[in-house]
Amino acid sequence: MGNDHSVNLENDWKELITELVKEVKYGNITLIIQDGKVIQIDKTEKLRL
Repeated sequence: MGNDHSVNLENDWKELITELVKEVKYGNITLIIQDGKVIQIDKTEKLRL
């Protein structure tokens, strides 16, 4: 994390994960990590009947 752009991206994904956790009632949030950095976030939500 040497520059402002990297810091902004890190803050962005942290905020996104926080929002996703608040939204999902039942499901998964998966972080894909490459070289120590988050490169993808997957959300799977289940509907309970």
